[in-house]
Amino acid sequence: MFAKLSCGCIVAIAATALAQVPPAASRGELLYNTHCIACHTKEVHWREQKLATDWTGLVRQVRRWAGNTGLAWSDEEVADVARYLNGAYYRFAAPSVTGAAGRHSTSPAAANASISASS
Repeated sequence: MFAKLSCGCIVAIAATALAQVPPAASRGELLYNTHCIACHTKEVHWREQKLATDWTGLVRQVRRWAGNTGLAWSDEEVADVARYLNGAYYRFAAPSVTGAAGRHSTSPAAANASISASS
């Protein structure tokens, strides 16, 4: 009886693990894919003459292009798109705060402070 129960639990756990849904896209990724991807393929972020050379420059370019295309993005939306692009392509040092257990992450508040300073 115990062997049948254990076997059934293992199968159920394995089926659940295989059925896991990939993580949801971030808001920055959704905004980028909705409003920017039509003109910006991945290659634009890899080119030699890229205009963003650091975190502040990346934020400035996101804000610039959002404005050029008539998007009225908030500072938080600009920060979300910049964080998405930074994680996906650039890997610039971004403002961070120490969170729980000493983990570092780019917080919306830190990114927004950086954006306000770069405006």
